[in-house]
Amino acid sequence: MAQLFLKPGGLLARLVMLGCFALSAGCESLLFYPSKTLVRTPADIHLRYEDRYLSAVGGPRLHSWWLPAEGTPRASLLFVHGNAQNISHHIASVYWLPEQGVNVLLLDYRGYGKSAGEPTVAGAIDDVQAALAYMADSGAEHPLYVLGQSLGASLAGQALARDDALRQRYAGVVLDSGFSRYAQIAADTAASHPLTWLLQKPASWAMPKGYDLVDALPQLGALPVMLIHGRRDRVVSMAHFDALHAAANPEATQVYLHDGEHIAGFAHPAGRQALLGFIAEGACAGASACPFPALIK
Repeated sequence: MAQLFLKPGGLLARLVMLGCFALSAGCESLLFYPSKTLVRTPADIHLRYEDRYLSAVGGPRLHSWWLPAEGTPRASLLFVHGNAQNISHHIASVYWLPEQGVNVLLLDYRGYGKSAGEPTVAGAIDDVQAALAYMADSGAEHPLYVLGQSLGASLAGQALARDDALRQRYAGVVLDSGFSRYAQIAADTAASHPLTWLLQKPASWAMPKGYDLVDALPQLGALPVMLIHGRRDRVVSMAHFDALHAAANPEATQVYLHDGEHIAGFAHPAGRQALLGFIAEGACAGASACPFPALIK
């Protein structure tokens, strides 16, 4: 399970946090927990794949995996993971999509896995925009989607909000376990342990400004949005979902709530079916017969 900002119970991380605020230094680096080691490849779980490399203008070389759909592709999806580990850990969320006719591009933004550079919020948003453009320029005739989880939801939402032309190339965005504001998730994390409880305000002040998902959502306009959240999420509380839901365009937003924890919505068939149904709406628009199966295999 990816954790945001600080790992609960991590004494060393909390002491670093204390020193960070005591020195009035920026603490953006505490948002990221990258791993450079790939613990598996898609081939290890019997999936076809290709290594793909791309980069933002002036940015580092980024690594991604391309999982081709089985049979004729019905849609393509960019997957943007959370703040910990890398694509080899997070493939569990999307490995099942190629069997359903969906191409998947799994991006490791800068500093993660085999991607070069050091992670920052602004840099990671640039990386996601580069991946969005890469997908849009592929020449695919089927609809394109984005799935962002946790921190990845914030990055994906911001990347789409900043580029009107690019956003119009996409049929929808799925925001799974997203948080409303960096300042709020930092304060929530500080409040979760007695050692840092008094640092809620300094924690919120130290977070990057101008990148909040709750402010990006109204800029998405009529783009279809699916919000996913777990009622037992102990990393990003339901209060964040409530704020995001209130900010989203009600005419273009669908919701899937499950009884699981953080980024656990696709662990069960109901969550997979909800995502597939959202994707199918774009793939089936104007078609006499929907190419997607009625049920997950």
